[in-house]
Amino acid sequence: MTEVATASAAATGIAMATEKAAKELSPEEERVLIRDIALTAEANTKEGDSFFLITQKWWQHWIDYVNQDQQPNNSNNNEGSSSLSGNSDSNGVGISKRPSGIDNSDLISDGPAEDANSDDGVEIHDTLLEGRDYVLLPQQVWNLLYSWYGGGPALSRKTEFAVEVYPLRLQLLVTPKGDRSTIRISKKETIGELHRRACEIFHLNLEQVCIWDYYGHRKHALMNDMDKTLDDANIQMDQDILVEVLNNVNDTVVTDGTSITDNGFADKEATSVLLEPSKSSLSIAGGLSANKIASKGYSAEQLQNQTLGCPSKESDNHFGNSGVSTRGTFGGLTGLLNLGNTCFMNSAIQCLVHTPEFARYFREDYHQEINWQNPLGMVGELALAFGELLRKLWAPGRTPVAPRPFKAKLARFAPQFSGYNQHDSQELLAFLLDGLHEDLNRVKHKPYVNSRDADGRPDEEVADEYWANHIARNDSIIVDVCQGQYKSTLVCPVCNKVSVTFDPFMYLSLPLQFATTRSMTITIFTCDGSALTSTCTVTVPKQGRYRDLIQAVSNVCSLKQTEEIKLIRNHLIHRFLDDSFVSLSTIKDDDHLAAYKIQKSAKGNVLLQLIHRRQEQETSDAQRWKPFGTPLISSLSCDDVIRSGVIQTIVQTMLTPLLKEGIEYSDDSDPSTSGMARDPSDHGSGEVDTNCASTSINKVLPKLPLQLVDESKTCIDLSAGDEKAINLSAMSHVVVYLDWTSKLLEKYNINYLENLPEVFKYGPITKKARTEPLSLYTCLEAFLREEPLVPEDMYCPQCKEQRQASKKLDLWRLPEVLVIHLKRFSYSRSMKHKVETFVNFPIHDFDLTNYVADKRSSCSQLYELYALTNHYGGMGSGHYTAHIKLLDENKWYNFDDSHISPINEEDVKTAAAYVLFYRRAKSDTSGTSSAGSRRARDKTSYKY
Repeated sequence: MTEVATASAAATGIAMATEKAAKELSPEEERVLIRDIALTAEANTKEGDSFFLITQKWWQHWIDYVNQDQQPNNSNNNEGSSSLSGNSDSNGVGISKRPSGIDNSDLISDGPAEDANSDDGVEIHDTLLEGRDYVLLPQQVWNLLYSWYGGGPALSRKTEFAVEVYPLRLQLLVTPKGDRSTIRISKKETIGELHRRACEIFHLNLEQVCIWDYYGHRKHALMNDMDKTLDDANIQMDQDILVEVLNNVNDTVVTDGTSITDNGFADKEATSVLLEPSKSSLSIAGGLSANKIASKGYSAEQLQNQTLGCPSKESDNHFGNSGVSTRGTFGGLTGLLNLGNTCFMNSAIQCLVHTPEFARYFREDYHQEINWQNPLGMVGELALAFGELLRKLWAPGRTPVAPRPFKAKLARFAPQFSGYNQHDSQELLAFLLDGLHEDLNRVKHKPYVNSRDADGRPDEEVADEYWANHIARNDSIIVDVCQGQYKSTLVCPVCNKVSVTFDPFMYLSLPLQFATTRSMTITIFTCDGSALTSTCTVTVPKQGRYRDLIQAVSNVCSLKQTEEIKLIRNHLIHRFLDDSFVSLSTIKDDDHLAAYKIQKSAKGNVLLQLIHRRQEQETSDAQRWKPFGTPLISSLSCDDVIRSGVIQTIVQTMLTPLLKEGIEYSDDSDPSTSGMARDPSDHGSGEVDTNCASTSINKVLPKLPLQLVDESKTCIDLSAGDEKAINLSAMSHVVVYLDWTSKLLEKYNINYLENLPEVFKYGPITKKARTEPLSLYTCLEAFLREEPLVPEDMYCPQCKEQRQASKKLDLWRLPEVLVIHLKRFSYSRSMKHKVETFVNFPIHDFDLTNYVADKRSSCSQLYELYALTNHYGGMGSGHYTAHIKLLDENKWYNFDDSHISPINEEDVKTAAAYVLFYRRAKSDTSGTSSAGSRRARDKTSYKY
């Protein structure tokens, strides 16, 4: 259906719905109508359209109501809780009643509206989150729901690139009267509209009023472009706006920089104090704040005495509201406004902007290097947006910059960074470096290159060939500055085939690990009934393989030569962990492991797999047997035919360790033998001898409700008699279901079957773990250490099969700027974890000489830290900042979004350090070699 047809159908639906009361519509009719209207409205949304907030609670109630007639075909789909698609997450249980009137009271702040003249006259909470507290509905959808259900109040917001849920809140200050008022206004409104509303609030004439951008208790800019939007004028949340009333329309407007005294008049004398840095290094913001001065009644003369009485540096002046005093001749101390969870972006941008090579490049004419045709790039738009932002951050002035244009370009080419959720600053950094490289790639037509295998050639020759091939296709300022090369060596464990490649890298991701070992907890089942089920913790190599874990468990079990260990993970009996070469890293800390001590496989043996089942209520009148817990296994030695009574005996033997103590049975058995199924020493080998199986179990224990699955997938009842013959000739293993009745559960302790411990349980992070130092060199050594790969990662050309190869990395060629990512975040199926370890990283003389495999290099391998990003808080939240050294000043600063403050060098190292930026130290003999000279050197000889 075309958009015109869809819109026409939606319009017809609205007309019909308004004529027909909602109570006359079925839930399905409501759902379809709202769905069609919503799709049409969203497809035709344009900037400036209104959206309406509605509480998530009411919306979810309505979703459940209109979806209740749908068949629960997708009961496992947890993403449909707010969907109009017809799939509900209620799994068909219960019937939802029709919602009452719309109630948005939970969204409204208890206090009065700050702006009595606002459109909706109400103030919403500042802490609301979309999807948790509210949803946004197009105006057509809201109107229809409101006509059906009533209620409210209506909370409308206009769209920008995203819906403006929180309009600007501005503080209006009238001078000379001193009146104040708070106003809510959309940032898409014009300065003229702000002008009009200010006059309306204070009952002033438009001709006698001018308004100022009032920042840091000082006038900054006369807002006289009435057609400019507040967004374009860079007006921010909670900013002060000065409304100046002129006694005569011909009055002269006071020049920029004037301070306002306690009576609201412009104070020329105070102004002179602020504008003459030679008299003092402190402005009002550097000493007492303006409102405190006003409240204490300081005169301009007292203010001057106050500021002059402070120690100063004659060349300093104060800037902005960042709390920094610095020499005015240097730039680069401009903050970035947080647009809503954009601290991850701000911290990464500041580090790149303050990389000297990038600062020089983007402030010069780089447009001639933009690759407009690169299909892998962003047609130059990302480079242009970044270059424009960098120039703003290095321009004179200290007003924080709002990076909206850059974020819009970022969201266009990397949708994962759209919206206003928190993201990983390292992931953004990786995308940004790669995107800038493609936009600025000097190679307009990439040649085809064929990298040959080393075939025993010298590493130096092969490395230079690989680098030449790389440069032939990739040549940009990013390659010049940030790309290095490492050597990768793969060894096949079967044929010992060695494969060597030399690959480029943009940054190094280093693991944070103290030791080379790992603790793993496993539950051990002895399936011949000779020992109780137990849990043990073993220590294995952190980069080890399955064979290391099997060996460790075998040692704990005192395994005999005739026995073996079988491992399963997460109750999955169909796949044993028996490939010796698979890496232990495939086993996560929140997995559950079970080990079985059984007799080694022999000819004629089959494996008996015991699957536990119990009844679960499916509907009000129907129950079903469903598998649960950890299966048990036993090695079964038998002929082609086995009797059902023998299988009963074997299963009862396997369950013997789970019998509860003190259980009395009413069978006709000798009381002295109750609970004693067999002497554990009788069959210590772990295999049940079916030819001479003990009948004492049958005397003590009742028949178990067992079902055997034959080769035709048919269940055979094994509790009917002992002499039923079962043909096993066509079966590679025997699957038996044990149906646990409530009476049977009273006799056995099945805790071990249901609750296997996790491989490793994270407890509260101790103070020692948070503060114990870990050297950056140790992290680098762990990164370069040999480790096994998963089998799918290497195809051996000699074996012509997938192999579990080992991989070893070596640094070969280092870049001018070395970016190091500390891997603080780990992910698993059920949890996310942040490593809070303090890493002791060098600020000066980070010496990598011993870690570079190519010894031909004459370049210095010493690096100096000049920037880093920090992450404070936990996973999925927290806050990013940056510590940056201004090389011209030789000073460190903390960049916290729009706030910048000086810090001491000893405060740079914290446990929050996340991404480190190092720059090659320049030796006295080499001078200041540029990235361009490095590129020229690499292009000519590819030799050091």
